[in-house]
Amino acid sequence: MKHKFSINILFIFSIYFLSSCNSSNQQELKKTESKKPNVIFVMADDLGYGDLGVYGQKVIKTPNIDKLASKGMRFTQFYAGSTVCAPSRCALLTGMHIGHAKVRGNATVPLDNSDITFAETLQEAGYVTGIIGKWGLGEAGSTGIPNKKGFDYFYGYLNQIRAHNYYPDFVWENEQRDSLENIVSLIPESYAKGIGGVSTNKAVYVQDKFLEKTLNFIKDYQDSSFMLYLPYTLPHANNESWFFKESGMEIPTYGQYAQYDWPDHQKGHAAMISRLDKDIGIIMEELEKLGLAENTLVIFTSDNGPHDEGGADHTYFDSNGPLRGLKRDLYEGGIRVPMIAYWPGKIKANTTSDHIAAFWDVFPTLCDLTNTKAPLNLDGISFLPTLLGQEQPKHDYLYWEFYEKGGRQAIRIDDWKGVRMDMTANPDAPIELYNIAKDTSEQYNIASEQPELIERMIQIFKQEHTYSSDFNFEYEKDVIK
Repeated sequence: MKHKFSINILFIFSIYFLSSCNSSNQQELKKTESKKPNVIFVMADDLGYGDLGVYGQKVIKTPNIDKLASKGMRFTQFYAGSTVCAPSRCALLTGMHIGHAKVRGNATVPLDNSDITFAETLQEAGYVTGIIGKWGLGEAGSTGIPNKKGFDYFYGYLNQIRAHNYYPDFVWENEQRDSLENIVSLIPESYAKGIGGVSTNKAVYVQDKFLEKTLNFIKDYQDSSFMLYLPYTLPHANNESWFFKESGMEIPTYGQYAQYDWPDHQKGHAAMISRLDKDIGIIMEELEKLGLAENTLVIFTSDNGPHDEGGADHTYFDSNGPLRGLKRDLYEGGIRVPMIAYWPGKIKANTTSDHIAAFWDVFPTLCDLTNTKAPLNLDGISFLPTLLGQEQPKHDYLYWEFYEKGGRQAIRIDDWKGVRMDMTANPDAPIELYNIAKDTSEQYNIASEQPELIERMIQIFKQEHTYSSDFNFEYEKDVIK
């Protein structure tokens, strides 16, 4: 009888224990399911549409990014915010195209308090937000530093000219300088009033620090919903290094490309892209190891087209692929960029999308993803439906403008691409017109065949360009606004 009683007690205890475990597991499962998806947005610097294997590159090896595409979605008609660094980043973060954005060119103009970034919106929604890499939208002490624009954590460069140097004497960690062992002693006065430079001892390669801080951030906030923006500087050139007759493509080792009979700057260019690829692979391995991959949307892209800087030649590796132009052009090669989205279980593997989208679409997409209310004045449209294989709203058009090289405007309407050149000499300069579907390389100007479309583009150009006291076309300088 005593034995039977003991068995009953044991049975009741076991049922209670299992019930408690199941309840605990269910609570943990519920907690996991209710956790908003993480976001990692990786942006290369001056990486061309044709620089990746999955976009047709034949020489430079990018197996990890190619693998990301094979497990996710590759976009073929995705556009940067601009054709140079700062305005492209502004369009990305604020959801405004360059006719409306605060920062419209490469200058030390900071974001205002009134400029809302997607980091601010996600931060208010409970996300832990971080940026590691190059900022370029506000100097120290200004209204535009990352920690004042929605980022809980910042590590990297504030100034985009300083970001040319891969061996800097310091970078910023939040609002404090993190001193590195490099000695920057070569500073050509002709570059940005001495801001840029070249290290003479090259002890710490900054991308090593960026990767270290990236992995630390992911580990530290693995139990939170986080958004991590990674505007890495690879493969941007160090133009100051090139000034001193050194290779402008700074990398610790040429690695697998050392054996080739190429100019050193081309070895460096290839090695920088492969180094970026290797780091992407390490980040993805970390997500898998921590069990975060299935709850993390990873997006990879570039801030504009390929460069011919630091001794590099974009034709050497066919960096713009089938496209015309490069960085500082509003032809396709200057603004159409690679874009890959990965989210296992949500984005169908090995898919390709020809949806036409641009950087200002990222803000509403992240709001859509996280069920967060977006500001009303954004120029973008969420492309989350495309990622999830659903019906997708489309833009009536995409618009760009550029203040260098005489001033330029561009527009994309369906398969039509319009480009207006040299507005300094003539604000009513003729518009070149190309059918992108039939003429991807923009070789045949058929403006004379489409007068009504050209007239529509002229009206949109006038409508979408708003006056800016910081950036304006030459013809606007004497105009009172």
